[in-house]
Formats: sequence, structure tokens, C-alpha cells
Amino acid sequence: MKKDLTKRHLDQLTYKVVGAAIEVHKELGPGLLESVYHRCLCHELQLRNVHFRSELAMPIEYKGLEVDVTLRCDFFVGDSLVVELKTVESVLPVHEAQLLTYMKLLKVPKGILINFNVANLFKEGQKTYVNELFRTLPE
Repeated sequence: MKKDLTKRHLDQLTYKVVGAAIEVHKELGPGLLESVYHRCLCHELQLRNVHFRSELAMPIEYKGLEVDVTLRCDFFVGDSLVVELKTVESVLPVHEAQLLTYMKLLKVPKGILINFNVANLFKEGQKTYVNELFRTLPE
């Protein structure tokens, strides 16, 4: 986690990412494969000069053992925000658990789950999550 991270900075990053996702959804609409939205969101974030890493491989360590498994979060934005994309009929608890686990593994305080398979992305297609690290950040 970045040392100079604040709640305000995370809120600004969240606003930029959600705005980019809304733009992609506005142009494409629902019903496409997740990979299409992923690629288009990459492009939209680049157009907005938002620093991110796509398909970030996350190492898993358990009590000193490095587990040989490759988990990948869809986007790691500004080295402080996890973004997971879905194209599902409805977001399930397992999707939320996946995002929260990625946040824990990457030691970041905030994440966004975006589901492109909705009529209105702003109203029903995105939700932000915070963990205990968020509460310790300065405003």
C-alpha cells in the first residue's frame, strides 16, 4: 500500500474508474463478453491518463509456503485500488468474496466490482468495497 494514500485520493481514483466504465457501457451496452469490456476499459483508462496494471498476477503465500497458483485481478489502479469486472446476470456473494480476497492479498483498502451485464451501470452495475485498512487512512 502506498505510504501517502488518503481516503480522498482513493475516492478520486474510484470516480475516474467508474466514469471510465460508464463510458464503455454507454458505448457498448450490456451483453458482450467480459474480455471485450476489459480491453475497452483498458483503452478508456489510458485515454484518461489513469495509471493501472491489467491482469496483475498475485502471489499467494501461506505460512512461509509460496503456493504455485496464479490468481489475477482484472485491474490494479494507482497501486491502491482493485477493480474486478463481471458480465453476469447478478453479482453473487462469491464475486464479492473474490474482490475482498484480492484486496487482502494486495494489502489495499478499497475495491470496485463492476458488472457490465446491466441496463444502467451507474445505478446497478458497480459497487465499492472497503476493508479495515481504509478506516486507518487519513482523510
